[in-house]
Amino acid sequence: MRVGYFGPEGTFTQEALLAATAGRVLDLIALPTIYDTVMAVHDRIVERALVPIENSLEGSVNATLDSLAMETEDVAIVGEVVHPIRHCLIARRALELSEIEAVLSHPQANAQCARFIRTRLPHAKVLAASSTAEAVRTLADHEGPWAALGNRAAAERYGCVVLRAGVEDVSENETRFVWLAPAGAPPGGPGEPDRVLGPWKTAIVFWGVGSESPGWLVSCLSELSTRDVNLTQIESRPRRQGLGRYMFFADLEGRDTEPHVTQALAGLRTHVESLRVLGSFPAWPES
Repeated sequence: MRVGYFGPEGTFTQEALLAATAGRVLDLIALPTIYDTVMAVHDRIVERALVPIENSLEGSVNATLDSLAMETEDVAIVGEVVHPIRHCLIARRALELSEIEAVLSHPQANAQCARFIRTRLPHAKVLAASSTAEAVRTLADHEGPWAALGNRAAAERYGCVVLRAGVEDVSENETRFVWLAPAGAPPGGPGEPDRVLGPWKTAIVFWGVGSESPGWLVSCLSELSTRDVNLTQIESRPRRQGLGRYMFFADLEGRDTEPHVTQALAGLRTHVESLRVLGSFPAWPES
């Protein structure tokens, strides 16, 4: 199976993928951006792909939400993986913290380590990279006293050294990743059977007529609550059509084929201009 992931080699996405698929023989394809990873599924370049969608410290990964909602309608979420995120401060060579002039990483990683940067590296510039692994790869080719935030695998992959481990602000830092597949594909990650038993989630996005009216969102959500459908997450994102126009992403407990979920979604459709089921999939087991 050809499986894509948000790369390059050494990202936390690759780390989560390898942990979730240990022992399976897969053809892994690193993609440069989240958009490219989603579109690789759309274009049938890969059969499955893994991308981050939510972090316990920094919330939703907007690039994933926007790509699924606005760039394609034939890519579905078919599973999820929750993986601990342990950031390391990495450099090309051994450095004292006082020598470091700049810290480079993905904006989410910089934010997840903001306290460490603020208190231990107050003199360093904070720079953005397209991924944590790209930050480490860039660092490996840079002569100056720079550091990057990434994982230990990236440091090893690009010939760098770990200066400090566990520099994230909260030790329970976790990221939820989702498996993507062409719409209509069986649920589950690579090699996983369709899990009929156990908890399921349904992910949706909706927007619509009347969204500027008082109580519109309450009316939408009441279609869920009156049918005992539990809402586990809701997030708004701009629709890129001017200020005040939003789309709403939500995760629901239950499978979209269960009668009470089916009825709730049918009721929700009466209030909105557009409702899409982004996927119905086995929920990651609670630890």
